[in-house]
Amino acid sequence: MSKVSPSTHPRSRRLRAALAALTTAAAMCGVVLAATSAPSSAATCNGYVGLTFDDGPTGSTGALLNVLRSNGVRATMFNVGQNVQNNRSAAQAQVSAGMWVANHSWNHAHMTSMSQSQMQSDLSQTSSAIQSATGVRPQLFRPPYGETNSTLQSVASSLGMRQVIWDVDSQDWNGASVSQIVSNASRLQAGQVILMHDGIQNTRDAIPQIMANLTSRNLCPGMISPSTGRAVAPDGTTPPPSTGTPPPGTGTPPPGGSCTATATTPNVWGDRYNTSVTVSGASTWTVVVAITAPQRVSTIWNGTATWDSSGTVMTMRSNGSGNTFGFTTMTNGNSSARPQIRSCTAG
Repeated sequence: MSKVSPSTHPRSRRLRAALAALTTAAAMCGVVLAATSAPSSAATCNGYVGLTFDDGPTGSTGALLNVLRSNGVRATMFNVGQNVQNNRSAAQAQVSAGMWVANHSWNHAHMTSMSQSQMQSDLSQTSSAIQSATGVRPQLFRPPYGETNSTLQSVASSLGMRQVIWDVDSQDWNGASVSQIVSNASRLQAGQVILMHDGIQNTRDAIPQIMANLTSRNLCPGMISPSTGRAVAPDGTTPPPSTGTPPPGTGTPPPGGSCTATATTPNVWGDRYNTSVTVSGASTWTVVVAITAPQRVSTIWNGTATWDSSGTVMTMRSNGSGNTFGFTTMTNGNSSARPQIRSCTAG
């Protein structure tokens, strides 16, 4: 009597068929899960903004990355070297999640009080720790507290990094509520950068609403260019402006009648000051304001701002919030200079 091969036994055939069906079902489930978790790329991007998170990695970095991934966000993480050294896996998780990693000093000290050699050691040690943990050498540097001077900028540049401050301060570090963070983020314009922080629950809770607002304005999260310090597409390119929209940052007001803009500085602190500008002679207006480098505007209100390529000439347009607008300027080592009104145009 001949033997029946195990591969041809009826029970073996039924078992193999069942296993094949199970494998196919599992594969199909995997496809469905992958499709569900992948961020949507259907949004139209007429401009890019830089979402940045300082002071990581923290014990909440994993939670932050989960929120960013679920909302299709790629962001720049300005990491503290000491934190990276103490939590290498979280720093690596940032890169694995598609984030960009950058230098935020070794232990968040006031660096402008350091000597040049101390600055060099601090930033070099931080970049080495980030590269060791993630395999990526930082190309961007953000000074703690936004405090900088020409020596610090020179040191950062010698280490292959561009200094990046911010255009909009979310105020999450200052106890801002979720709605306040969302409102502050709504001021972002194409090319601009917002300051947020790792480890803050309100910030994580605000991200879905921030993304909804950006999407409604055809703005998308992008990378910060090491060449210009402005937000560009994740592949490093800048999209052309959409038809009928003024190119961001041109600094050129539209033609129209004249008006008058008067600037005052009602609040002055050690590292920053507020400027209030009142416009008369027009209900809709465009005001061009120049600041002096290395000063940098961190927050604006009651207007819509764009910048020229140098980042020092701001064109502010009325947005229906009245005839007075304002902004906060970080002195960055130059405490004497004040903004200059270049023009005021009605319409």
